[in-house]
Formats: sequence, C-alpha cells, structure tokens
Amino acid sequence: MKMKHAYIAAAILSLGLANVAQAGDAAAGKAKSSTCAACHGANGISTNDMYPNLAGQKVGYLVKSVKAYRDGVRKDPMMGAMAKPLSDADIDNLAAYFNSLK
Repeated sequence: MKMKHAYIAAAILSLGLANVAQAGDAAAGKAKSSTCAACHGANGISTNDMYPNLAGQKVGYLVKSVKAYRDGVRKDPMMGAMAKPLSDADIDNLAAYFNSLK
C-alpha cells in the first residue's frame, strides 16, 4: 500500500514539474508580440470588437488556442497564417507575456 502511494506522489510531482518546465519567458514573448499588436492591441487590449483581448488571459488557454491555429485544428485564415511559423517555445513565451499584462 505504501508503494502505491509513493507511485501516486511521484506521478503528481512529475506533472507539476512538467508544467514548470513549460513556463515561457515573458520578455521573449514581448519581443515577439509586435505582429500580435496589429489586431490585439499594443498592450493586449484590442480596440476592435472583432479581435479578443489577450492581456491577462490564462497561459494554458493561450497556448492551446495558438497551437490549434498553428496546427490547423482551429480555422481562421489570419490567425493560421500568423501562428504557422511559431515554435512551441515562441507560443509559450507569447502566452507568458500576455498573461503578465493586466
């Protein structure tokens, strides 16, 4: 029984560490965000009702959404084209940056 608890604790710990390892660099995200600003605003606040605000969004949501556009799972001609050249690290960094904005 104790061994089962040890395995469960190790699995939970490794999941937590995996999330930490995926944390992006907000400064690198800010440097990469200039193309996003055209639609989503310089500080992640869009001035156009057609485009969502990115400031303060949760990292997981941003990562999942942008990867879905990049990979063609989620369809939008503009977002697909913008997301296509982004690496996983770019997406993590952008998500960290926009999440850091209020």
